[in-house]
Amino acid sequence: MALTAAVTAWLKGELGPTADLADLEVRYARLGTARAVALEVVRERLAALRAQPATVNVSGVVSVGFAENLKAYERQIAALEAGEPPAPDDPPGTGDDGTAQLGLIRLVERPRR
Repeated sequence: MALTAAVTAWLKGELGPTADLADLEVRYARLGTARAVALEVVRERLAALRAQPATVNVSGVVSVGFAENLKAYERQIAALEAGEPPAPDDPPGTGDDGTAQLGLIRLVERPRR
């Protein structure tokens, strides 16, 4: 499968404009969906951030914390797993809650006896 313009735009929206398109194409060919690609990339970013110290302090000079970045990645993963925002290549016929949409039912009055 090749990346379409819509899928590429969605992935850049989720992963940022500096995402490597060649890497995304390889992942898309292997995984098959844009959502799976985005989840894999965000999980890798979260793992890399967890491998580093959560805070860095230099007394009287600077203090840097990455706890909020960790929480942001975790929220993004939860949203992607829940199906938000919808990806262009998501299967059709799924509602916001992941259940199939029902068709229209027309009620007609029966004639009186």
